[in-house]
Order: sequence, then C-alpha cells, then structure tokens
Amino acid sequence: MFRLDPFLIGLICTIFLATVLPCHGAAVPVFQWLAILVIALMFFLQGARLSRKAVVDGVMAWRLHLIILACTFVLFPLLGLAAHALMPGLLQNDVWLGVLFLCCLPSTVQSSIAFTSIGGGNVPAAVCAATASNIAGIFITPFLVGLVLSKHGGASGNVMNIVFQLLLPFILGQLLQPWIGKWAHRNKKLLSFTDRGSILIVVYTAFSEAVMQGLWHRLPLSQLGLIALVDFLLLVCVLSDYGLW
Repeated sequence: MFRLDPFLIGLICTIFLATVLPCHGAAVPVFQWLAILVIALMFFLQGARLSRKAVVDGVMAWRLHLIILACTFVLFPLLGLAAHALMPGLLQNDVWLGVLFLCCLPSTVQSSIAFTSIGGGNVPAAVCAATASNIAGIFITPFLVGLVLSKHGGASGNVMNIVFQLLLPFILGQLLQPWIGKWAHRNKKLLSFTDRGSILIVVYTAFSEAVMQGLWHRLPLSQLGLIALVDFLLLVCVLSDYGLW
C-alpha cells in the first residue's frame, strides 16, 4: 500500500502555511535566527554522535568527494545548458536564467547533512563533501555564472558563515563526544527533529519571502509545474550518471 512519507507531508504543509500565512516584517529575522540556531544544534549533535574514526574515514573518502565536486560544478551546468538548448521555449526567459543559475550552485551544507542523515547515509563524508563544495563554490560559482549566463557577479557565499554556523558546532560536538556521545545516541529523536526541523524552517522562511514578492501573481501555475518538471529531469539525469559511476 502506497503511503506518503511524513516528512514530505510536512514539506507540503509548510509550503501551504507560507502561502496563506507568510512571515513578514519583524517576524523575518526571528525565523532567520531560529533557523541558524536549529542548524547549529543539528551540527553539534552530529558531531557529538559520530565517532572520531567515522569522521576520519569520511574525510578520507576522496573518490566520493571528487564525484560530488564533478557533479556539482561540471555535470549540473552542462545538463542545464543542454536542457535550455533543447527546450528554449519551455520556460520564460527569466525562469531559464534562474534554472541555469541554480545549476551553477552547490547544495547547502545544512540540507546535504540533513537529507543524508534522514536517508541513513554516510554523514561524516557528507559533512566534508558539502563543506568543500560550498567553499569551492565561493570561487567557482561566479566564474561558472559568467560562462553560463554571460554575466559577472560577486562571490556567492561567505567562508566565515560556514565556519561559525556549521563547522564550529560540529567540532564542538566532536570535542565533547567522549562525554555526551552516549547521550546523543540515546536521543536520536532530538537529532531527527533538528534534521527535519531545520529544513522546514528554511523552506518556510524562503517560501514566505517568495510569496511576499508576488510568487503566485508573477508565475502562472503552468510555469511552476514546468519548473518542477525540469528540476526533476535534471535530478534524474544526475542520479543516473552517478549510478553509472
């Protein structure tokens, strides 16, 4: 019997809530700080839960890191250009620019770790790979955007934000792991809450901003459906190529 994943239901409800009751005004910085705190707590708990050996093994998984970097900064931009060349009239021009820009960006460290943890994957390797791709993206993404969109832009990230908001809590958790590691293992529900909660808060905040800027008035539902289709096809292509590797 087919059953929707509870987290997927939560995402749908979050988008609906942001549509009918978006955060705005004084509530925006509150949700932004709440997201930062929950994400920091998630990385702290991951650091406290993981053994030192698991972290070292994750750092040494260089083949995985190279594949992720290649997918992020080579495969995705090429697939985006190919999709635009094959279907230039499928989306509005401004929307295509957004899709191509998205293809040049690394995934956020927070979502990479959260989804890896939810899926029971290799969290230490994900921490290392996502951090490396985000730091590299600060320098590579503007160059790629210049090539793909024929425009020039500034750096798309901040190394210090990654260090203080993500790596520092993780390192602190690692330092305290000998004392609180067993407690972190016993309280997996708290880790699960921070994994899913951080994504839901970020989605709510980002979608609220889009709604306040007139998302539903500026883009017809048909365009939103086509955007979802293009994103889905890009993801399928990347996952298929990764499976071949």
